[in-house]
Amino acid sequence: MKMHSLFLREKMMEESGIESTPPTTPPPPPPSSGVSGPQSPPGVSSFAPGGFSSPVPPVALTSMQSSAPPLSLSGPYGGPAPLGAAAPLGPVLSAPPMGPPSTGFSVSAGYDITRGHAGRTPQTPLMPSFSSASPMPGIITNPMMQQPVSGGLDVSSPITFPEDTEDPRVAADDSAPGGLWGFIKGVAGNHMVKTVLDKTKHSVESMITTLDPGMAPYIKSGGDMDVVVTSDKEVKVAAVRDAFQEVFGLAMVTGEASQSNIAPQPLGYAAGVKGAQERIDSLRRAAVIHEKQPVVSVENFIAELFPDKWFDIGCLILDDPGNGIHLETFTQATPVALEHVQQAQALTPPDYNLRWSGLLVTVGEVLERNVPNVSRTDWHQAFTGMSRRQMIYSAAKALAGMYKQRLPSRTV
Repeated sequence: MKMHSLFLREKMMEESGIESTPPTTPPPPPPSSGVSGPQSPPGVSSFAPGGFSSPVPPVALTSMQSSAPPLSLSGPYGGPAPLGAAAPLGPVLSAPPMGPPSTGFSVSAGYDITRGHAGRTPQTPLMPSFSSASPMPGIITNPMMQQPVSGGLDVSSPITFPEDTEDPRVAADDSAPGGLWGFIKGVAGNHMVKTVLDKTKHSVESMITTLDPGMAPYIKSGGDMDVVVTSDKEVKVAAVRDAFQEVFGLAMVTGEASQSNIAPQPLGYAAGVKGAQERIDSLRRAAVIHEKQPVVSVENFIAELFPDKWFDIGCLILDDPGNGIHLETFTQATPVALEHVQQAQALTPPDYNLRWSGLLVTVGEVLERNVPNVSRTDWHQAFTGMSRRQMIYSAAKALAGMYKQRLPSRTV
């Protein structure tokens, strides 16, 4: 009767989730048996419930619940062990694992994991099963720890690791409207910002060119615009360069010496246009420039616009066969005294072979001889206060503006 009460007490403790503390001294296992029992956690021995001789105060094994699965108090055939039955065989040493776990956590489908926990699923992870290497000599391996029981239920580990994802800051799309590139594009497209940048750039360039005027051609040289001037004289080349760089921003303008094949002092508009065109043709015939090279030619002439009223005028021609553009313009007219023209006519022989196009002596040569402190190359400054370079620049800027309007949009 006393043993029956003990069994009922143990059954009630088992259903309420409280496990009893085993005796301190386990019975030794039979030495003749070669079968290994289930492996117990370190420091904890397995005992049959029938080995109790007196009631033991119930103690909850918290350490066992947090480090190992609950121990089963069932007999060898799944039922409760009979009273007085022999204790199960003691543990036999197993080979230590030789490598990392190769299988997931597993538990038998016939085992109730809520048993002994008052119907609640234990919160501690199940013990993993290892696949060990070849057994060490003299040690019996435990087959139950090598592989899960067939028909078992695989349980995934509750420990998860984050996936290796790329840095969103690096993988951000540059074409997205936000981000650094979107900010730069937005600032660059702002009209006020463009105005401030242009003014700043112009101020810096003005300071540089003021301190060193020779730096101006190098600062604005380059770009897609490449123009050749049909003269090596700086008064013409510099004027055309400044005009095109003013209109296009960046422009490469160089000069090449050429021949007009007409009289040194052309007379009339027709002679002036003829001389400018001949300079372009002479460079192309001599293969100094290629046939599609944009060229600007400058030729000065005198013309009698009114009776006995003569003026000096410059003809500018732009020829761009590649784009099919041919433009002509003229500088402002500078008055020339009648006596100076008559002296130039008198110094030209009647049988001069180029008399049809003009005079042998230029007006500048006459002025240089008769007026002190006047140069034949730039006498306009002395008579009008405006240099010849400024006059050519004004006409060249208008020529560049018309040329820009006629160019395809991809070229500008």
